Amino acid sequence: MSVNKNYTDETKSVHAGMMENEHHAVVNPIYQTSTFKFRDADHGTALFAGKEEGYIYTRMGNPTVKGLEDAVAQLEQGHKGLACGSGMAAIHTVFGAYLKQGDHVVCSEAVYGPTNTLLAEIFSKFGVQTSFVDTSDLNEIKKAMRPETKIVYVETPGNPTLCVTDIAGAAEIAHAQNALLVVDNTFASPVLQKPLVLGADIVVHSLTKFLNGHADVVGGLIVTKNEEQFKALRRALNLFGGILGPMNSFLVHRGIKTLAMRMERHCANAQKIAKFLDKHPKVESVVYPGLPSHPQYEIAKKQMKCPGGMISFEVKGGIEGGKIVMNNVKLCQLAVSLGGVETLIQHPATMTHAIMPREIRLQAHITDGLVRLSVGVEDVDELIADLDQALNRIP
Repeated sequence: MSVNKNYTDETKSVHAGMMENEHHAVVNPIYQTSTFKFRDADHGTALFAGKEEGYIYTRMGNPTVKGLEDAVAQLEQGHKGLACGSGMAAIHTVFGAYLKQGDHVVCSEAVYGPTNTLLAEIFSKFGVQTSFVDTSDLNEIKKAMRPETKIVYVETPGNPTLCVTDIAGAAEIAHAQNALLVVDNTFASPVLQKPLVLGADIVVHSLTKFLNGHADVVGGLIVTKNEEQFKALRRALNLFGGILGPMNSFLVHRGIKTLAMRMERHCANAQKIAKFLDKHPKVESVVYPGLPSHPQYEIAKKQMKCPGGMISFEVKGGIEGGKIVMNNVKLCQLAVSLGGVETLIQHPATMTHAIMPREIRLQAHITDGLVRLSVGVEDVDELIADLDQALNRIP
């Protein structure tokens, strides 16, 4: 069921994707089934031929999953959604649907480590070439474009350096050469940023992060701009098989109901913590889109409702300094992933981006002392006190 498109995100978060059901439940039922019975042979034939709407087999569609897909699509102001078993399943499905031997991709150099590896090591084996560039500089995107470029893939804010790419500008460059602009909107969520409205063609999310918000589900989602894209990606997802199950779809949809209020708290806490870190003697630098010192501060203000809940900061002492902070926080939890109600801290150079060759990692400004902080919804003064005592242990 679609909600009024003019409703605010606060209202959409609660009501988007809700469907009518037999017993008028106010929460979508969990259809925990692998297959669906046909009324008769003609009904089955009509469903397989696409002449009638309905459900056949959960890999091909499920009412509980569809509720989640519709919710995210409505928040993104897109056409339709496709729920996947992980964020990487969503990314793989997009690349698999649109790339072939001889094609070229322009990709953000500050990107989730496995996305880099998927393109550089897996798709390269099938004759797909990728140029990793600083997409926060539109001139770098322009210089990297080729006649065979099919996808410009942007993660903004980027992981883990929080560089911001001008989505409208990137879309203009991509479309001038008939390439698709695909945006990973995980770090912002659709409450803070709507890439499709800004000109992107396809949006991907790791549902694991802010959309779910409770660190208990792994999932991904694709939002398309039109029916043609949806059909192409639906077919690819069916064949690749990387779907999200009904139970996890239910849990993520439940998490989305508090998305808008959670994002408000994430942003408020992160803004205060970023200002604290910016003045700390053991911190070399802070990267947060809400600080005027951020290189793309004005672009972030233009295309994001709020600066988000992610902070990156460089500590003194390089890798050893980073380890000291990691080993001494008490309230902040040392764990990868992000976007949950709990504050998570990690060291990209030795954790999430350790898989990247060092020279490529440094080229993307993922330095040895960089710390990534996913700010939760706890009491902000208690979070600051925890970070302060850990930082003060650096010699």
